[in-house]
Amino acid sequence: MKNLEKLIRTIPDFPRKGILFRDITTLIQNPEALKSVISSFKKNIPGGVNKVVAIESRGFIFGGALAVKLGLGFIPIRKRGKLPGKTIKVDYDLEYGTDTLEIHSDAIKEGDKIVLIDDLLATGGTALASCRLIEKCGGKVEKILFLIELDDLAGSRKLQGYDVFSLLHF
Repeated sequence: MKNLEKLIRTIPDFPRKGILFRDITTLIQNPEALKSVISSFKKNIPGGVNKVVAIESRGFIFGGALAVKLGLGFIPIRKRGKLPGKTIKVDYDLEYGTDTLEIHSDAIKEGDKIVLIDDLLATGGTALASCRLIEKCGGKVEKILFLIELDDLAGSRKLQGYDVFSLLHF
């Protein structure tokens, strides 16, 4: 499907003044568009990957569908306090303060080859923290997939050394 960008609704001043929010709900409501996104992601995954990891929460939409398409397990990365079992965590810096990401301690085994997925790459902080969390568990990030990359925010610079693919650029 061509022109996926046209299916992304832009909402000015959300969640605060000066922000142009890229709303993916208009894309994922379209079954052909969603199928096209998952197919594009699948084509960009190197061989040998054995788990799909996605970042809360919109990354789960694509991560779950991709895991099913690949016949692989799906692992969620969540914000602090959202996972019920024993977790491993990593703290990371935000524009104003810090936050914490967690993963179940038994989700990734030493040497697992991981594809990491999220809906949007902005500044890169959350994705980099997710990579560090995966590596802390013994996994290797083989590929990072994003539906959208906001080029002006240069988040891919923070992810140098990782193989990053962004389907759409704004």
